Amino acid sequence: MLKDQTMSVVLDGSPLKAMQSSHTHSPQTALSSQELSQEIKSFINGIDTVQGRKLSVREHARCAVRLLRSVPACRGAVLEHLRGVYDEHVSAFLYNLETESDASSAVSANLEDIIQEVHGVLSEFICLNPRAWAPLVSTWAVDLLGQLSSKHAGRRVAPHSSSLNELLQLWMSCAATRSLMEAYSQCLAAMLAWCPDGCVNALLDTSVQHSPHFDWVVAHIGSAFPGTIISRVLACGLKDFCSHGAKDQGLMVMVGDKGSRVPKIGSVVGILGHLAVHHSASIRKELLRMFQESLSPSSPLSPTSSSTSWESSPQHRRAAVPFLLQLAAMSPNLFGAVSAELVELLRPPVLLQLQALLQGLPREELDNMLGLAVHLISQSPSGGSRVLRFLADTATPASVIISGPTPSPHEGVREGCDRLLQMLLLHLHKLVFNRSDGAEVNSHHPASSQPQRVIPFLEELQSHVGELCAETLRLERKRHLWLHQLLCLLSVYGGPSVATEALCQLLTQAHNPEELALAWQLHTTLSSCMAGLIPAAVARCVAQIHTHTLGPRKLKQLLLNLATVIQSQDEERRGAAGVQSSMAIQVGSAVSGHLHDFGPLLLHGDSSVSHATVRLLSCSPLPRTSSPAHLLLLSRAAVTHFFMALRRRVEGGKVGRDGGQAAEAVNCSVLLLSRLAAYSPLTLKAVLQQLVEGSLHKGNAGLFGGQIADMSGAPLPSPSVSPDIGASLLDINCRFGNIVNFSGSVWSVFHAGVIGKGLKVRTDTQLLDPSGVMQNVQTLLTVVVQCCSSSGLNGSISSSRLSPPSEPDEPLPINAEAAKVVAVTLVENVCPDVANGELSWPPEEHARTTVERDIHIRRCFEAHPVLFPLLQVVAAGRPALCYCSAVLRGLLATLLAHWEASREMLSTDYPWHLQASCLLVSCMGEGQLLPPILANVHEAFPHLTPFEVRLLLLAVWEYVRGNGPMPQKFVFSSEKGLFCRDFSRDGDVARYVAPIHSVLHKNIDRLGHLCWRFQL
Repeated sequence: MLKDQTMSVVLDGSPLKAMQSSHTHSPQTALSSQELSQEIKSFINGIDTVQGRKLSVREHARCAVRLLRSVPACRGAVLEHLRGVYDEHVSAFLYNLETESDASSAVSANLEDIIQEVHGVLSEFICLNPRAWAPLVSTWAVDLLGQLSSKHAGRRVAPHSSSLNELLQLWMSCAATRSLMEAYSQCLAAMLAWCPDGCVNALLDTSVQHSPHFDWVVAHIGSAFPGTIISRVLACGLKDFCSHGAKDQGLMVMVGDKGSRVPKIGSVVGILGHLAVHHSASIRKELLRMFQESLSPSSPLSPTSSSTSWESSPQHRRAAVPFLLQLAAMSPNLFGAVSAELVELLRPPVLLQLQALLQGLPREELDNMLGLAVHLISQSPSGGSRVLRFLADTATPASVIISGPTPSPHEGVREGCDRLLQMLLLHLHKLVFNRSDGAEVNSHHPASSQPQRVIPFLEELQSHVGELCAETLRLERKRHLWLHQLLCLLSVYGGPSVATEALCQLLTQAHNPEELALAWQLHTTLSSCMAGLIPAAVARCVAQIHTHTLGPRKLKQLLLNLATVIQSQDEERRGAAGVQSSMAIQVGSAVSGHLHDFGPLLLHGDSSVSHATVRLLSCSPLPRTSSPAHLLLLSRAAVTHFFMALRRRVEGGKVGRDGGQAAEAVNCSVLLLSRLAAYSPLTLKAVLQQLVEGSLHKGNAGLFGGQIADMSGAPLPSPSVSPDIGASLLDINCRFGNIVNFSGSVWSVFHAGVIGKGLKVRTDTQLLDPSGVMQNVQTLLTVVVQCCSSSGLNGSISSSRLSPPSEPDEPLPINAEAAKVVAVTLVENVCPDVANGELSWPPEEHARTTVERDIHIRRCFEAHPVLFPLLQVVAAGRPALCYCSAVLRGLLATLLAHWEASREMLSTDYPWHLQASCLLVSCMGEGQLLPPILANVHEAFPHLTPFEVRLLLLAVWEYVRGNGPMPQKFVFSSEKGLFCRDFSRDGDVARYVAPIHSVLHKNIDRLGHLCWRFQL
């Protein structure tokens, strides 16, 4: 066949002359007809016609080169023969590398000059007549490169096909393959102006046949001509895709060689994948350009456009979008490169054009495209959040206001996106719940150990859980249902960590009960497949608090939402049990395990955060067991917050703000303290001690109408009256107040002032409004009484608050032990140097030895009016008032001294001393330190003179001295549930009543109505 082809070319004179005429400048002398005939015979037979011997490879190749130069019409046969020459050279080259010797270097060197000569001839022909030679040489060169790459891919020195750089270095160091690569590049450069598709088609066909061994050629050519290769590869791929699609539908039958019947889209994907490493921007630009061109209306061809351009064919334009979808499905990297910009490109005008393009497609083909788009989105490794936002915004009904500059889409576009989004959710649902098919087949390997399918779309969304929750909580019609369903799927896919994060975000970002209901719905959906979700979510919230990732507003909202969830248990008690109650119980149990983490927030600098914290802690159950250290810290923080809440309520009243929130904070604080006191004896003692100490603290004294006092109990002057003149150690040491206090000794002195400078300056401190002071005192007494009346020390809620007393006006019973804690704390703060054993009273004359201490006690009562109400609480918890004996004795001693020294006619001229005397006797009577006849004497004090008041107080002193206030004298009464004292065992009371009767008789005109109160 080769002989006939060659002879026919020789006998055809006109083309031969035409080809030879163009090469008259060749340096070689033209062969005669006889010489040409001998060359042809030698080339065909492989034998030297002159010498009659067989031609060597080198001689045979040189004969082929002479024919190629002299008879270009023989190019087909010559190029086919040269394939063997090139293969021989490559084999020798690789063998030389494998043996690392020069055994075959001679063969390689002998053939290398032949290859250079062939390359020179082909290059010369391409330059002189590219339209005739470039298509032929490009096809031959690229096909031979593919054959050589595949044939020698298994050689020991050949790197793996994935190592493109090493393969490129190997083949470019070989003269034969380097010559072929340069020839193909020259052909491609020559054909760019008039027929680039021919070169690219050959490249695609070879890539289909010889991939992946041919990838190094594609990488090199693509790097040399990136723009051309990318655009032409896409165009050729589109035409091939369109032709195969037409064949499948029976509309067109393309005639071509066997290679054209093989789909080239796989090769297109491979080529673009190689080029994407260094030319991703160009690929992205070209893909987007193809998409835009396919949507734009057809226009007449410009004079410079190619007649074979795909833009000129309506069929190709319609197939462009399916082609791009197929490309993206076969290469996730290509889809990821264009997805971000594609979403930005899909504006309403473009969407309308796309809708118009897709309307002409058959229903089945359109469904296939939508299914492919859903598959692409689900397999997209990046940009998933942006795609989701676009779909949700576009599919949202027009009646819903969409945030952002996006205008309302066309109704047909909206319906299409709605359908696409629903298909996506359904597809994700199937993927999520069918990930571990067959996991239950092997009983020895649980499902959790089976490899599960990765869903890139959901993998990427795991880092956007917070944004997804925020979009879901917008509660836009339909939109929040889609997003909530996606959030459930994402939680199931991501496992407990993602589910915990989602629930934590919903609890943090919800602003009303409707939004908070989404958290309940998510928990309901996930609770069937995940255990311990609520404790993990609460722990995640606590971790956010510790890491300070939440601002004050978000932190406040989180605490309020947790409190709202826990308080929903009340609906269960009212008979409305449901899903919320189950979640509320779990949240309450989880929060109770982190009370020590929430406790410090009671002292947060933002009042709204501290208010939300006290609301949460006041309604959350207390744990069954807890560390004493945590309980003490929580108790101290709760007491501190109580006084802060009182101060905020006062400040809110001053500026005229709405005090509803401040009042609620105070009520929640009272509830929290009472529940802490009812929890255990430890917390009861801690709360009561800190309440008493806090009410007497200089920072809180003003809340209860008190003044800041110094160590001696005297009010301190304001800084404006006694300015700071600098610190002097000598001056400080010379002050009387800093010497050692030897109470009862001759060193006791009175600090009334400085000689020559007058008395100490008494400042008029700015007190609160009396109504505000009364409200604060009442609140303090309320919380103290509730703490002291809690009977269930191991319960979470005081039983006395849950069950009201039998009589509406009957006060709550005071726990004796709790009252004792208050009594001991009062004594320690009012007079720290009093020993706990000083219960018995000495004679009245003995008070002269404790004058300084007694004055200090009286000044404390003057500076802190709240002491008398606290004493009344102690008196109600008999026999706790016995432990205040030293304080009562000191106060009574100073009152006796005052009334004895008074020269006024009426006791009402001394309002404070009169009130103190009345309250003191009333407390002692309530605490049963005095019998009823003596406990009533205070009723006569306002009608008597100071001397007469002293006589009655002296009778009280004498009775208490003779009948010491000992706790042992009190007996518990099971009927009343209280400790009571039987005064009949203390002897005759009549001898203490004589001064009372004498005063009554003297003032019968004013005290006649009180005589019945003093009958024995």
